[in-house]
Amino acid sequence: MQLPNADITPEDLHRRRTAGESILVLDVRNPYELEICRIQESTPLPLNDLPMRMAELDPDEETIVFCKMGGRSAQAAAFLRASGFKNVRNLTGGILAWIDKVDPALTKY
Repeated sequence: MQLPNADITPEDLHRRRTAGESILVLDVRNPYELEICRIQESTPLPLNDLPMRMAELDPDEETIVFCKMGGRSAQAAAFLRASGFKNVRNLTGGILAWIDKVDPALTKY
């Protein structure tokens, strides 16, 4: 099933995770960015590695992709959808929006 809206807000993602929903939260930022801040229980997979490591992902699992501001993750989500993943969404505003709306204790960069 293709999702009608390819984006999800930080608030919606937080609410769903708090409710215990099973969602893969995929962080496509670079390794040095992970050292600055991370969304708890997210899975790191840098955008440049995605084509080579796509087999590690379940195409049937709901996947929320994020980066710093949303541009790289939108590319990653489009790539995954084009590769047969049907349940992929982009986190609107990336980790910066997550920090603003959900977890202001994280370091902004």
